[in-house]
Amino acid sequence: MRKIVIAGNWKMYKTQAESLEFLQEFMPSLEHTPEAREVVLCAPFTALSLISKNLHGSRVQLGAQNVHWEVQGAYTGEIAAPMLTEIGVRYAIIGHSERRQFFGETDETVNKRLITAQAHGLTPILCVGETKQQRDAGETEALISIQLEKDLVKVDQQNLIIAYEPIWAIGTGDTCEASEANRVIGLIRSQLNYPDTPIQYGGSVKPNNIDEIMAQPEIDGVLVGGASLEPSSFARIVNYQ
Repeated sequence: MRKIVIAGNWKMYKTQAESLEFLQEFMPSLEHTPEAREVVLCAPFTALSLISKNLHGSRVQLGAQNVHWEVQGAYTGEIAAPMLTEIGVRYAIIGHSERRQFFGETDETVNKRLITAQAHGLTPILCVGETKQQRDAGETEALISIQLEKDLVKVDQQNLIIAYEPIWAIGTGDTCEASEANRVIGLIRSQLNYPDTPIQYGGSVKPNNIDEIMAQPEIDGVLVGGASLEPSSFARIVNYQ
């Protein structure tokens, strides 16, 4: 049975103090959340240790927003898997479109990060998706197929989450139609060796569209950006109907 994973990606937001304020307001909202739903907070590196201490014993899991393919070395600005697992991090976003667009991430480096993350006990959240230009040119299916083919070499698909994030819908307010997201996620699933790999949708997920998104049979959760920054907003998403 496929796992449902609701993950918040805080990106470059929230100080430690702001993170604690969020937790104080958000955590009580999980009282009636179904146990089968995995809830993950992917916070900035500076907040991870503090959040980990405050999540101890709770049902919320901690995620990082990146991880390097080496366990140590002269890689200024990067983070190693043992540094994350030491403080209780269980998940790591890898290959987010913002990393690919702004920081030169390639399918080769994504693949290396995935392999290392898994080798050190992290479950990667692999992001794939197309730009508006690529979608308009009818390249969505071909592009995602190529991403999967290159990214998943020697990757354990039983210890993996995939997030379909149409780049044109991230932070734009434009949401991919739920039925279309379902179609593309079905395409992704058809290319996997392990059909129970959870596949999320990400891209302008909000409280007012979460119910429709999660009603789709192929969608196993969401990767939430801006709407995960407000406790009440993220609580509504986690507690979708």
